[in-house]
Amino acid sequence: MHDYIIINQKDNVAVALRDFKKGEEVAGVILLEDLPRAHKVAIKDIKVNEDIIKYGYPIGHATKDIAKGEHVHVNNTKTNLNDLFNYEYHPHFDTVTTLKKDVTVDVYERSSGEYGIRNELWIVQTVGCVSGIAHKIIAEFKKRYDTSAIDGIYTFNHPFGCSQMGDDHTMTRTILQDMVKHPNAGGVLVLGLGCENNQVSVFKETLGKYDEKRTRFMVLQESKSEIEDGVALLKELYDQMKSDKRVTKPISVLRIGLKCGGSDGMSGITANPLLGALSDYMAVNGGTTVLGEVPEMFGAEQILMARAKDEETFNKTVNLINDFKAYFKNHNQVIYENPSPGNKKGGITTLEDKSLGCTQKSGHSVVCDVLKMGERITAHGLNLISTPGNDLVATTTLGAAGCQMVLFTTGRGTPFGGFIPTIKVSSNTELYKAKPEWIDFNAGALVGEKSMDELLGLFVDYIADVASGKKKTNNELNEFREISIFKDGVML
Repeated sequence: MHDYIIINQKDNVAVALRDFKKGEEVAGVILLEDLPRAHKVAIKDIKVNEDIIKYGYPIGHATKDIAKGEHVHVNNTKTNLNDLFNYEYHPHFDTVTTLKKDVTVDVYERSSGEYGIRNELWIVQTVGCVSGIAHKIIAEFKKRYDTSAIDGIYTFNHPFGCSQMGDDHTMTRTILQDMVKHPNAGGVLVLGLGCENNQVSVFKETLGKYDEKRTRFMVLQESKSEIEDGVALLKELYDQMKSDKRVTKPISVLRIGLKCGGSDGMSGITANPLLGALSDYMAVNGGTTVLGEVPEMFGAEQILMARAKDEETFNKTVNLINDFKAYFKNHNQVIYENPSPGNKKGGITTLEDKSLGCTQKSGHSVVCDVLKMGERITAHGLNLISTPGNDLVATTTLGAAGCQMVLFTTGRGTPFGGFIPTIKVSSNTELYKAKPEWIDFNAGALVGEKSMDELLGLFVDYIADVASGKKKTNNELNEFREISIFKDGVML
């Protein structure tokens, strides 16, 4: 196994798989300076304004002449990205091959026809100021009743639901309504205050089709004894849920969100390609994956557009990209204000560098649908969805769309988890060993230990175990369950 990688034969840079010192040889060139792991070195002379090629595509251009053997990074490279583009549909579909592996999962079948991987009892707060009462209701319920027959009772704090107007108000309501109908919840108590913008009465009227047997509503200002009333409503829901049993179904019933955060230069070489292989496996076997983080598609968007199943889906992808670029410009922000300081320290130089690595999570399958924020999944296969790169907002949006779990790759590490199981996949073995209480699966094994097919087989088995309740993710074990909802407007 080499201690460097040239990802694509078109590349004019190699990526270090370990730390190198000045004078050592990488890909046939002598290093002119030290090269940290996951960083890039020029493997030929690159002239000023010439494109830097990685993954077979430009990740920016040289701001000065770069000699072969020189470190290629933020000091000599700049993005090629600019404003909005006009795109044309030039479909290109790859032949997708994957593991021959039949896998089943044990899940909860809901009245909606969807399948949950957990049987949890939730309190969904219509407004942030009821969070204290929500926690007190849960604590009192747990004092009185044995809850071991279900997978837990949870509420999810957020600061929204009041003093919001227009699209922000609608988005808050929509995301919370999506959560009420999520299949991982066997029962839901919708808890409001009474004077907030996000009124429980309107919330209920606009909720659409939901399981009335498994949903209760409560307004605190209308209750004489809110703890007692809340506990009584939870008891009604619990008594229905506690007899729910898992049923065996093919792995195709899973809807899996794809996310990354705290990336490093190894993310696009190990962890994200592993998720891409998993996404292809799911697509071939009739399952569903959903890729968000639109700003981290910038610079790689035309690869996804070429895989749109038809022109309608292509046009939806164009709107997905340009709408988010317009959002940046409307707030007087540059489109390419990315990657983060942690990304740069980890070897990622430009947004294209990050995006080409991030979109590895999509694999090679056809893009079958594109969702707006708040919309729910209707098509099997690979979906795209409008989310920012922000970890909490993106993961919340993926869960609200109907994903039962999120696969979250990271090269820097993060302890956070969403309101659904959040599987943290490390891009390097060092992180996996350093943070075992954060990281669930090690994609760093692709460097010198496992082939992609070997690791994908283990990964599929791990996902099936999590879905079947045989394993809990670290965010579940740590009780780290967070939500955040996209906000674009003013607050009263």
